Amino acid sequence: MAKLSKKRKVAVEKIDADKLYELHAAAQLLKEITSTNFDSSVDVDMRLGVDPRNANEMVRGVTTLPHGTGKDLKVLALCPADKEEEAKAAGADYVGLEEYITKIKGGWTDIDVIVTMPAVMPKIGALGKILGPRGLMPNPKSGTVTPNIGKAIEEVKKGKIDFKVDKGGIIHAQVAKVSFDEQKIVENARELIQTVVKLKPSSTKGTYIKSITLSSTMSPGIKIDPKSID
Repeated sequence: MAKLSKKRKVAVEKIDADKLYELHAAAQLLKEITSTNFDSSVDVDMRLGVDPRNANEMVRGVTTLPHGTGKDLKVLALCPADKEEEAKAAGADYVGLEEYITKIKGGWTDIDVIVTMPAVMPKIGALGKILGPRGLMPNPKSGTVTPNIGKAIEEVKKGKIDFKVDKGGIIHAQVAKVSFDEQKIVENARELIQTVVKLKPSSTKGTYIKSITLSSTMSPGIKIDPKSID
């Protein structure tokens, strides 16, 4: 077994592994045990009682966090020339079409989100093998393929995130930074959790939310009591 660092040991000792924490208490504890010398991300992991192999049990959605993620997302707008000014005004970091398609084909993916329009998707389809594995492929379900490209960019910049259950039945999402005050962490985490609850597939049997864990970069996870999410 790997030896725990002093900071990690102190953090583990402060957490009761058998306890389900109320969300406010978990956020407060998380701020206490995080000791990185950078502004750590705050993550929520939700283990769901679904089988993602069944299409009717796939859980995927979008939500806008009230206080953003704390991360300055780099957005690429792939759009025709007549939409470039709208995209720039909305805050896109990179705007264009053919030149960026060429760059991506050459291996460039130094971006966090790509927003585009339905009419442009046929040109982007060939980029699937590059963008798909990196989670960058635009998708109408996540709101990144839309005629209203300006609004989509603004929403991403304000804290709109998309999430999808993985093969293990887990949703993982960044919801804040440790520098956020406790209330902002709580409100962002609650927004994500409540959205996932609303997306419960009608075909799901038994317990839907099996576990919720709050953690920060390199910190132990803190188990959340689902009943504390109202």
